[in-house]
Amino acid sequence: MKLVAGLGLRAGCDAASLRSALLAALDAASTAHGQQITLAQVSALATAADKSHHPALLQLAAELGISIHPVPLPALAEQPATPSTHVPERYGAHSVAEAAALAAAGPSATLLGNRSISPDRMATCALAFTENTSL
Repeated sequence: MKLVAGLGLRAGCDAASLRSALLAALDAASTAHGQQITLAQVSALATAADKSHHPALLQLAAELGISIHPVPLPALAEQPATPSTHVPERYGAHSVAEAAALAAAGPSATLLGNRSISPDRMATCALAFTENTSL
């Protein structure tokens, strides 16, 4: 299964916030789909290209041994993600986490549910998988 975790993050975000959002997304997806979806199934972390070198994201990727997929800003804007008034227009004014996950997972990708938000509201995470695979 190709499972991608899309991440949105604020400038002051730390790795703990990203991890919290990621784990919350995995828990929500597991509950919604009636089967355990684990961190080991995540094949990549994805985010907006201009955030792909954020220290917290680099730290999380290194800790998990997962690559980062930077998504060009025009590709984010093309994705059918949830609109958000909190997201700048340069990201398409919709969920960066959802858009990044969908773009990185491929043209037939599907979201596994709504994005999850870290308790400190510094990070969001959405999961997308390629339709031609099963959970």
